[in-house]
Amino acid sequence: MPEQSTLSPDPAPGPGPGTGSGTEPGSATPSRRVLIAGSIGNFVEWFDIGIYGTLSSVIAGNFFAHGDRTAALLSTFAIFAVGFAIRPVGALYFGPLADRVGRNRVLAITVLVTSAATFAIGVLPTYATVGTLAPLLLVLARLVQGFAAGGETSSAVSLLFEYAPRNRRGYYTSYGAALGFVAFVCGAGVALVLSLAFGDDQMSAYAWRIPFLLALPLGVAGLYLRLKLDDTPEFVRMAKAGEVAEAPMKETFRTSGRPMLILAGVIVLKGVAHWILQTFMVSYLSDTMHFSRTQSFAASTVCMGAVAVLIPCAGLLSDRVGRRPLLIGGAVGLIVLAWPSLLLMSFDNALLAVAAMVLLGLPIAAYDGAANASMAELFPARIRTGAIAIPYNISVSLFGGTAPYIATWLVSSTGYDLAPSYYLMFAGLLTLVTVVLGVRETAGPRAEKTVTG
Repeated sequence: MPEQSTLSPDPAPGPGPGTGSGTEPGSATPSRRVLIAGSIGNFVEWFDIGIYGTLSSVIAGNFFAHGDRTAALLSTFAIFAVGFAIRPVGALYFGPLADRVGRNRVLAITVLVTSAATFAIGVLPTYATVGTLAPLLLVLARLVQGFAAGGETSSAVSLLFEYAPRNRRGYYTSYGAALGFVAFVCGAGVALVLSLAFGDDQMSAYAWRIPFLLALPLGVAGLYLRLKLDDTPEFVRMAKAGEVAEAPMKETFRTSGRPMLILAGVIVLKGVAHWILQTFMVSYLSDTMHFSRTQSFAASTVCMGAVAVLIPCAGLLSDRVGRRPLLIGGAVGLIVLAWPSLLLMSFDNALLAVAAMVLLGLPIAAYDGAANASMAELFPARIRTGAIAIPYNISVSLFGGTAPYIATWLVSSTGYDLAPSYYLMFAGLLTLVTVVLGVRETAGPRAEKTVTG
C-alpha cells in the first residue's frame, strides 16, 4: 500500500468563479460568508445533537416508563448512541459523493436533513401518549439525524480547508469546531432560559420541545447560505481539468489505508471528550452531583462559550508553531486534568463546578484548534472528503456516541462518582500515542517540506 503524504499536495486556492464565490475580488482569502456557510451545518448539527444531550434527563422522563431513573437515562443515551452507529453508513454515502459532485451540494443536503429530523423529535408523542411506540419513533429520528451527520463534518472541513490560504488553514478550519461549541452555548442557553421561564415541571411537560422546533428554521437558513456559495476553488479546478476521481471510495482504500488509521486514532479524543463534555455533563451535574438543573445548564453554557472563543486562537497558534504541539498538548492536558476537574465538581459549590467545566474544556480547545486542518492535510483533494468521513465517523461512532452511556454506566456500576474521568484519560492516552507515533508535522517551522502527489 503506497504511503500517503501528510502534507496536502494542493496549490494555494484562489478566488472561486462566479457571483456566488466566497472570496473577495482579487484575494485568495475566504470572506466571512465562506466561514459562516462552511460552518453553519456544524452549528445546526451540534445544536440539534447538543439539545438532545442537554435535555437528556427530560427526554428520559418523557419517552420511557417511570420507575428506575438511571435505567431511563441509560436508555436515552443508548438511543443517542444509535444515531452515531449509523454515521459510518452516512459517511460511506456522502463522503465519496462530495468527492464526485462537490462539497457544497452535499453540505446543502446534510444541513436540511439533520434539521428536519431534529424538528421531528420536537413533535413526537411521549410514552404517556403512545407507550413503547414513543422510543421507537425517537430511534427513527436519531437514525435519520446520524445518517446525514455522517457527511457533514468531512465536507465542511474540506470546504473551509480548500478556501483557506496555506498559512491560515488551521485558523479557518477551526471555525467549524468553534461554531459547533457556539451551537452548544445556544442550546444550553436556550435550555437555561426555558428552565428559568417555565420551571422544572413545565419544562418536563412541554417546554422541552421548543429547542427542537427551532432546528427547522435554522436548517432553512443554513441551506440558503450554502446554496449561495460556489464550490471550493480546488474542486472547481479539478472539475475543469478532468481530475475529479471517478471511483473515490476505491481509490481511497487503495492509496490511503495508513493515514485513515491514523485519523481514526487522532479522533478518539474528540469523540469521547466532546460528547462527555457536551452531552453527559449536564445530567452528571444534576443527577450525580445534585446541582439544580438551572445550575447545570449555566455551568455548561459558560464552559461552551469559553471553549468556542479559545478554539480559533488555538487554530491560529497551530499555523504558527505546528499541529503536533497542539494535538499533544490537548491529549496530555486531558489526561492530567480529567480527574481534578470532576473532583472539583463534587464539592457542592456551583462556582467550582463552572470552573471545573472550563478547566476540562481547555485541553479540548487546544486539540480542536489543530484537529480539523490535521485531518485535511492527510489526504489529497480528489479523495479528501471521503477519506476523512469514513475513519472519522467510525471512530466517533465507536467512542463518541457511546461515551455518555459508558460514563453513566461507570458511575452506576462502580458507585464512584469520578469514574468517568478514567474514560477521558483513556481517550487522551490513545490519541497521544497515535499523534506521537503516527502524525508528522504539517504546519509551522518544522513542517515537512517534501510533498508527494
